[in-house]
Amino acid sequence: MAEQQLTKPEQKELLKIARQTVSLYVASGKIAAFEPVSPGLLRQNGCFVTIKQKGQLRGCIGNFISDKPLYRLVQEMAIAAATQDPRFYPMKPDELDKFSLEISVLSPLKKIAAISEIKVGTHGLYIIKNTYHGVLLPQVATEYGWDRDTFLKHTCLKAGLPENAWQNDCDIYIFSAQVFGEK
Repeated sequence: MAEQQLTKPEQKELLKIARQTVSLYVASGKIAAFEPVSPGLLRQNGCFVTIKQKGQLRGCIGNFISDKPLYRLVQEMAIAAATQDPRFYPMKPDELDKFSLEISVLSPLKKIAAISEIKVGTHGLYIIKNTYHGVLLPQVATEYGWDRDTFLKHTCLKAGLPENAWQNDCDIYIFSAQVFGEK
């Protein structure tokens, strides 16, 4: 699952694009135009954008695949995280000085045959059963100190499934992510 990592300047540029996109969109409904200078931002990778306020989740939306450059997908996911996450009301202009961003650039999904392939802290999980599906990013398990079984249980719950559904006829995918955020 090793992929070429974004450089520190590319990470900084992507975070700047995400912040300016959220700020302009929430304030005016407009989407900023960017011409990135870094070639890494033109790759076609999936990503998630996470918005936090006072250290608490405020929105998180992503996509595993993309047919557009990474910086454009980051813009779309940043707007979605700010305005379309069903767990939260859309951000308002008075919140624009009170948020921080984290971006997770994703590797391709890999279907696993055994849960022993899951490395907590390295892999994120995507579980599918019938019409139910749920995803948790790699950093979630680390942030909460979960072991593999707990990570699987919470991913099932996120999908709207019983916590032990992963043991029966679920498709389980793993992925890795390069995670970086504003400090």
